[in-house]
Amino acid sequence: MKKINLAITGCMGRMGQQIIKSVKLNRNFKIVSLTENKRINKKINGIKLTVNNEDAFKKTDIIIDFTVPKCTFEILEIASKLKKKVVIGTTGFSKNEEKLVEKFSKRIPILKAGNMSLGINLLMYLTEIASNSLGEKFLSKVNEIHHKHKKDYPSGTALMLGKGIAVGRNKDFYSLLGKKYLNKKTFPYGKKINFNSFRRGKIIGEHEVKFSSGKEIITLNHEAFDRTLYSEGALSAAKWLIKKKPGLYSMRDMMNFK
Repeated sequence: MKKINLAITGCMGRMGQQIIKSVKLNRNFKIVSLTENKRINKKINGIKLTVNNEDAFKKTDIIIDFTVPKCTFEILEIASKLKKKVVIGTTGFSKNEEKLVEKFSKRIPILKAGNMSLGINLLMYLTEIASNSLGEKFLSKVNEIHHKHKKDYPSGTALMLGKGIAVGRNKDFYSLLGKKYLNKKTFPYGKKINFNSFRRGKIIGEHEVKFSSGKEIITLNHEAFDRTLYSEGALSAAKWLIKKKPGLYSMRDMMNFK
């Protein structure tokens, strides 16, 4: 089988470094480009780091991007011009930026996920089912814990789960977006979806969705113990996306959830 030529953006970041490690154990891929948003005089596995430009992506089949929204759109502009496929693990997009990603997907195949874990995407699916089954008599909230270095809150994963609640209710997510708390020991349920984010230690990721009627509570949760589940998920997404036509895809599409 011919190997898939891979470019990794944000290669010095936590996820960039983890994907590089996972590629070493995966026979389906060959790294041909490693980029950062500024020039760094360094080589990783014999590959010289470069900035995001057309030369960096010419020989690649697919780009895996875990950066920040500003950098992601810089990459999408180049990928769109070169007709390259992109897996996006970047989080923190605004509503308008989400729409802009959709526009790019009309020209190139894009798989975008706030979390590449297969377990988290199953949790989102179960959240939709629970939200739909329980109805509006149950109030909801989302709690998440990440390492102290994570800047954005709520996390992309927490927002994914919030969207799962909204989809279950057949409501627009942004109309149900409630309050966003940081490091609160307790926070309320609401008719809108409230979020609480803890930032502490080296915790990789814990996520919890709770539904309450006032008489009973239903809890759905997921804990991540190893960061490789994200990088391996990203590589699975890349392998799946390589055969797809232009469009905006999700891990849910890859996992064939109805």
